[in-house]
Amino acid sequence: MSRLFGTDGVRGLANGALTAELALQLAQAAAVVLGHDRTPDGKRPRAVVARDPRASGEFLAASVEAGLASSGVDVFDAGVLPTPAAAYLVADLDADFGVMISASHNPAPDNGIKFFARGGQKLPDDVEDAIEAQLGKEPSRPLGGEVGRIQRFSDAEDRYIVHLLGTLPHRLDGLTVVLDCAHGAASGCSPQVFKDAGANVIVIGAEPDGLNINDGVGSTHLGPLKEAVVKHGADLGIAHDGDADRCLAVDHEGNEVDGDQIMAILALALKDAGHLKDDVLVATVMSNLGLKIALRKAGITIRETAVGDRYVLEEMRAGGYSLGGEQSGHVIFSEYATTGDGVLTGLQIAAQVARTGRSLKELAGAMTKLPQLMINVKGVDKSRAATDEGVAAAVAAAELELGDSGRVLLRPSGTEALVRVMVEAGDMETATRICTALAGVVEDRLGIPRELAV
Repeated sequence: MSRLFGTDGVRGLANGALTAELALQLAQAAAVVLGHDRTPDGKRPRAVVARDPRASGEFLAASVEAGLASSGVDVFDAGVLPTPAAAYLVADLDADFGVMISASHNPAPDNGIKFFARGGQKLPDDVEDAIEAQLGKEPSRPLGGEVGRIQRFSDAEDRYIVHLLGTLPHRLDGLTVVLDCAHGAASGCSPQVFKDAGANVIVIGAEPDGLNINDGVGSTHLGPLKEAVVKHGADLGIAHDGDADRCLAVDHEGNEVDGDQIMAILALALKDAGHLKDDVLVATVMSNLGLKIALRKAGITIRETAVGDRYVLEEMRAGGYSLGGEQSGHVIFSEYATTGDGVLTGLQIAAQVARTGRSLKELAGAMTKLPQLMINVKGVDKSRAATDEGVAAAVAAAELELGDSGRVLLRPSGTEALVRVMVEAGDMETATRICTALAGVVEDRLGIPRELAV
């Protein structure tokens, strides 16, 4: 039986795999595992519940809150808020746990449920497994005055905004910023906090109707933001995804600034301020080699992890590091957040532009991105990718040719029957030639015979 929890909670097609019944049962199971009955002072356990603006989030939130309250948990309904806001509020309220209902950058028909432990921390695998094991067992069913109560968390957004403003190293007065909120969870709070920080704000993608989240806008569709930045002569643009746990940027000329460039800007700024713990940045193996080269020159070491913000977080906690993230725009500031926060990241980028008086294009030029190509080789036996001698020999030959000017990464997909072949090189022609050749070797060596690939 496959594991219910994926890399970021329980996700699926709303009313398909992810039903109201499953949402209620998950909440009841979480109440047993995370609620710990009454607190030491005799009060009922408390949980913060938030969602993004997907239409299905309305009935899923109702199911989750019903499951929690019927299990004796007091619920603070924070309404529509970014995922990092939910995590922050769990800690700020000193709640026992939190629930976020969102499918992040996925299209509107999808949705998801993820839990935060006390302090707003993501759950380790063993706790998720305990919740899954509790499904189907008899839930807690208190009676009378012991049932949980549901109340509106009326100042949830205000608390989050005040927190974000408190992180700013420099106000944004004089900057013109375009925000693309992906018709998502940050549509209210992101424009407000940038205005409160002093910026002149132009907003696109901030009219959620429950069905248009991530639809042609946001961090997965940067075209509208690029056009708006150039049209309005803005200093920069910031793009969120549906739940605003990631951020990508656009400079004043309309050029994309990805997560690696953002991390370079912020790591250098933190180092200059003496706030980069041990002069270490935590990033995944997918980060561009150009990031490592640029930071090495500045005396900053990169600690690499597997792909996924949960692995970045684990490494950051283990070493007490202050900054980490992914090429996709998940950036984590351990001093201010327990998860990736796209609004926080956008504010910090804008603050560096305002503080230094340099354009975002100039700041992003601190690193030179090496040409990178990735080919997904489908229909192969990915379990043999790490052990096949022919594949290993081809990779070794490619690495020898590239030397210090590039790299090769072969990575089996965690969810599909494919192997990802990624090559970085000094020029795109070399990257394309080597990547195409390696993909051919993988296909030849690991291909599944037609009679077995039915």
